[in-house]
Amino acid sequence: MDEETRYEAVRSRDARFDGEFFFAVETTGIYCRPSCPAVTPKRKNVRYYTTAAAAQGSGFRACRRCRPDAVPGSAEWNVRADVVGRAMRMIGDGVVDREGVSGLAVRLGYSPRQVQRQLTAELGAGPVALARAQRAHTARVLLQTTGLPITEIAFAAGFASVRQFNDTIRAVYALTPTALRAAAPRGGGAGQATPAAGVPLRLAYRGAYQAGAVFDLLAEEAVAGIEQVSGARGGKPGGKPGGRTYRRTLRLPYGTGIVAVEESDHGVGGWLDARLHLTDLRDLTTAVQRLRRLFDLDADPYAVDERLGADPRLAPLVAARPGLRSPGAADPDEFAVRALVGRDVASLLVERYGKALDAPCGTLTHVFPEPGALAGEPGPLGELATALADGRVRLDAGADREDAEAGLVALEGGVDAGVVALIRMRALGDPDVGWPGVGAAEGWRPWRSYGVRHVLAAG
Repeated sequence: MDEETRYEAVRSRDARFDGEFFFAVETTGIYCRPSCPAVTPKRKNVRYYTTAAAAQGSGFRACRRCRPDAVPGSAEWNVRADVVGRAMRMIGDGVVDREGVSGLAVRLGYSPRQVQRQLTAELGAGPVALARAQRAHTARVLLQTTGLPITEIAFAAGFASVRQFNDTIRAVYALTPTALRAAAPRGGGAGQATPAAGVPLRLAYRGAYQAGAVFDLLAEEAVAGIEQVSGARGGKPGGKPGGRTYRRTLRLPYGTGIVAVEESDHGVGGWLDARLHLTDLRDLTTAVQRLRRLFDLDADPYAVDERLGADPRLAPLVAARPGLRSPGAADPDEFAVRALVGRDVASLLVERYGKALDAPCGTLTHVFPEPGALAGEPGPLGELATALADGRVRLDAGADREDAEAGLVALEGGVDAGVVALIRMRALGDPDVGWPGVGAAEGWRPWRSYGVRHVLAAG
């Protein structure tokens, strides 16, 4: 997009571009999302940034009206398979907070200096600044939705010290942490939730969202002990769409979690209501990003529907289900095992090898076993689990998709082409995967995964 196109998006308050870029106003020192309802600034005073971190690095503060830190992520990072795309996915997963820039560089196979140079050149911010912006957003969510002490929030959000936390909050929001908590939107303040009640979240998405189709798929795949879909399909009393709740357990870097996501319908450019219960709040950022990948909340449905709707075969399907998503996975290693063995065998593995929760929640009693626990199983399952455990096959947020597919194909005994495609589509979140038997056309690129989902959803 050139500056003329971006300014037109700002002038028309076009929500399609929220998260795709940010604009800052030199006369006010504030940066916003394109759909900000404030008075349109003069063109000469506007600067554009690819990321919120770049705007913050240039000295701009987040707008309190449009809350640009709460927008969906850019779909570009899921499409791209280069080092910048992989780095952005790993930063979102909290790798920099846990392992530092050196850990990120090792995972990417580059030196820290190369990673810093590439991210700064393309995004206007390095990995530390990008992670800092993410920590600030996590801190704001905790300040405004829980009653946790501010000191606990500082470390839970990933800051190394309370001073660093205070300085960052002031720089990003022009408020102290106490004032930011007091400024919580009505009905969403700290008094509305306690740590024991979990962290309430609004998981934003852009465009239309076919929640029913996603919940149908999750209900069909649900593995006993770690997942549950409750409620009636077809809507709430009174004719309102939605009504079901998806619950599952999560294995996270610092502990475990349980999440509940509502089949809520808040319209075009809305959100899904969720609540997270974590044994360690440092896992909040990672848990949120994994949920966003599972529900495919960072997709660009406008671009997808425009491309697929031009195909005569898919046009009626796209018209019937605008905004249909291609769900990912909350745990890539777990999904790979499930794709290989099927739901029934996966349920048996949970019973035999799964880690029991300290506090079960209804039918949720375990987290899915780690690959190392399954390495002793015979046949393809043991081969896959061993490869995942020793790193020969990597499916994490920053994994190279081509390398991962090659590793799966090279396993002793091989992995069925359909299973490989499913793992690449769901565990690796690749938006451009064909499907054996579906006949995905070249014209569907780079959104073949969505075309496949349309065909499958239509039966």
